[in-house]
Amino acid sequence: MTFKKLIGQLHLYLGLISGIVVFVVAITGCILAFEHEIKSFTQPYMFVEPPANAKLLPPSVLQASAEKHLPGKKANGILYGIPTRNAEVGFYNLDPEYYYVVYVNPYTAEVKKVWNEDGDFFHWILHGHYYAWLPEKIGQVVVASSTLIFVVMLVSGMVLWWPRNKSAAKQRFSVKWNAAWRRKNYDLHNVFGFYVMSIGLILALTGLVWGFQWFSQSVYTVTGGQGSDAYYNPTSDTTQISAVSKPIEAVDKAWHALQKEYPGNEGINISTPHLRSESIYSYVNFRAGTYYKVDYNYFDQHTMKRIKANGPYSGKYSEASFANKLRRMNYDIHVGAILGLPGKILAFCASLICASLPITGFLIWWGRNKKKKPARKSLRKLKPDLAGRENF
Repeated sequence: MTFKKLIGQLHLYLGLISGIVVFVVAITGCILAFEHEIKSFTQPYMFVEPPANAKLLPPSVLQASAEKHLPGKKANGILYGIPTRNAEVGFYNLDPEYYYVVYVNPYTAEVKKVWNEDGDFFHWILHGHYYAWLPEKIGQVVVASSTLIFVVMLVSGMVLWWPRNKSAAKQRFSVKWNAAWRRKNYDLHNVFGFYVMSIGLILALTGLVWGFQWFSQSVYTVTGGQGSDAYYNPTSDTTQISAVSKPIEAVDKAWHALQKEYPGNEGINISTPHLRSESIYSYVNFRAGTYYKVDYNYFDQHTMKRIKANGPYSGKYSEASFANKLRRMNYDIHVGAILGLPGKILAFCASLICASLPITGFLIWWGRNKKKKPARKSLRKLKPDLAGRENF
């Protein structure tokens, strides 16, 4: 067996193993590429008309208003967006598991909507993208493994696509639309697969950062990162508990300090600690619609001192190392938001093509198998001197 035939067998069987999961992940990725744009049209409660000369209310006021609508639950944090967006008060827990977002007018504290992840269309799509709608512990491994296989598929596909000579190269860059369906399907798989390969690799590799911790840490280390790439919340000094009576008062102070320090921000997310040992986590966004260009700040909830943290999710963006910036960019690269709307369109088209590859690849395999069977049957009926013509 030649090297290319061996690669072909590898490409075939890996495709049959991972095809369904790759299709699910890619087609859900298409939808998620425009999640924010779709929500802007379908969820008007996300927006507000700012009153003239109105001032934003502090976190304590918004949190108190939101908690009235979810008795027994405590808020985990508040997100202030651009002036025309309502604030988002988040409630989440693992045991018992729940996730709510209360949309609150940041100028009047009026609650506009209590959002629950259960029954939400985009949450359902996200679960498919992350877990293929399987139980999370199983689905995460299945999706991550299939994504890794897809990377191998893209590389092996490039080997199979590579033309042997110049005359064959002409047929590798365009689809013969007037050909029979088998040839057309073959061209769709090979030609589109070639054009999407580089973008497909970026989508797959950025996805693997969330899929496997060993892969995530390896990328972080190879790109120059120091220590662990995992997020952690530094602790507050519990020997100073008497300095502030309530955590929410410290949150208000931290928020006022950030407002003063970053007057031209595009959004501030600030956490509400539940334990006395927790610090107040916050990030200030400088580019709405993305998550990478942010400054991370941590406050001791008892002394209000800044706490220095390590890793990619700490410090100012302008002072971050290449490895830390790249890790912060991972999500925005994955969905194309790093390039704005053109990037999202590119990610959408690439995901759509990636979703088509398992289908066209399966049809190639199915068509070849179907073609071979009648050939063997017909040879029995032919005379020996005509058998060789059946191949034409």
